[in-house]
Amino acid sequence: MINEKRLLLILATVQFCHIIDFMIIMPLGKTIMNAFDISPGQFAWVVSAYALAAFSGNLVSVVFIDRFDRRTALLLLFACFTVGTLACAFAPTYEFLLAARFGTGLFGGTLGALVLAIVGDVIPLERRSSAMGWVMTAFSAASVVGVPAGIWIAAEYSWHAPFYATAALAGLFVTIAFFTIPSMRGHLVEQTIVPEGDLDELGDNPEAQLMQPRSMVSQIADPFRAIFSNPNQRAALLFTLTLMLGHFTIIPFIAPYMQINVGFADKQVSLIYLIGGSLTVILLPLFGRLADRFGRLRVFTIASFLALFSIYALTNLDTNSIPIALLVTSSFFVVASGRNVPATTMITSVVRPENRGGFMSIRQSVNEMALFFSSVVAGFVITEGPDGKLEHYELLGYFTILMSVVAVFAARRIRAVA
Repeated sequence: MINEKRLLLILATVQFCHIIDFMIIMPLGKTIMNAFDISPGQFAWVVSAYALAAFSGNLVSVVFIDRFDRRTALLLLFACFTVGTLACAFAPTYEFLLAARFGTGLFGGTLGALVLAIVGDVIPLERRSSAMGWVMTAFSAASVVGVPAGIWIAAEYSWHAPFYATAALAGLFVTIAFFTIPSMRGHLVEQTIVPEGDLDELGDNPEAQLMQPRSMVSQIADPFRAIFSNPNQRAALLFTLTLMLGHFTIIPFIAPYMQINVGFADKQVSLIYLIGGSLTVILLPLFGRLADRFGRLRVFTIASFLALFSIYALTNLDTNSIPIALLVTSSFFVVASGRNVPATTMITSVVRPENRGGFMSIRQSVNEMALFFSSVVAGFVITEGPDGKLEHYELLGYFTILMSVVAVFAARRIRAVA
């Protein structure tokens, strides 16, 4: 029998490494732009390269991710992710860094989807929001410990150093996971995926026809057909897209905006992640318990409503007061991260265990597509004014608010099946 608490702790450490690697590039934006003499738009491509690669990697993984023991898939992806992170540390040029971020994203994005699929497989729906809350505290822990430490290390040594440290930490956790994660094969059931309505087209003996040999193309297409022919799963993917656009579009430029426009020193940026992350470490499990008790949709809707005010305040911030700025950024951390707990639980519930890995990979691809799109949009919208300050951040805020409202309506179309 699987020890749920130990498994959740290990999955949280996996997410911790993955999130640090993804997040650390953003607060280092000003340093990297200076190191390689690149523009804000070019820096946005460094962020979006990871998302684009994760999008591609997840699409490929849809075909085979549910055919393997979850343990085998997790260890392989985690090891390859570690190597990619180490390659980022060695980057001597902007082009090399782009390529290394792309390589890391190929495995990191799929790794994140697999972790959520495992939680969905192991934890019953009535307790799943609480479990998601604990696993997703990895984001907060990364903000509290990883990102501030990475900023400090980069300020003391160089921007390469945080990637060396992250790779070393990931290598340690890969080793721990190898010796502690049990085999997870419950999803490996003999089942042919047939989209709804297709049985009627197979004649009087559909079972016999399904057993006939099929082409490789047909076998590859089956998971995609099963997902996109299901209205409930399509609704979950639309929800994923709008929620991510209503969350991530403003994130890549939070740190540069606070440094350039508000006046944060390089090391003071770590306070954004330290304070905001500390609050979410405490409150994310609470969001999970509230969602299990009062309903996932209700808690998501309330948190999304509160997020609108935080988004507006953050992107229209006009102050030199660091305490006020920290209050605003912390409120965004709490409500934006908090609504993701019930949202992620809702998404895992639209598919059964035997197909959950493939669906979560598709979901992660949609996630990464939204990340890529939002990063590119941010790179085009944000410009440098005559006084050196970043301009048009408020436009990104208005777009993010609009997508957050759309996400609330999209969430109402989702129905739980497992």
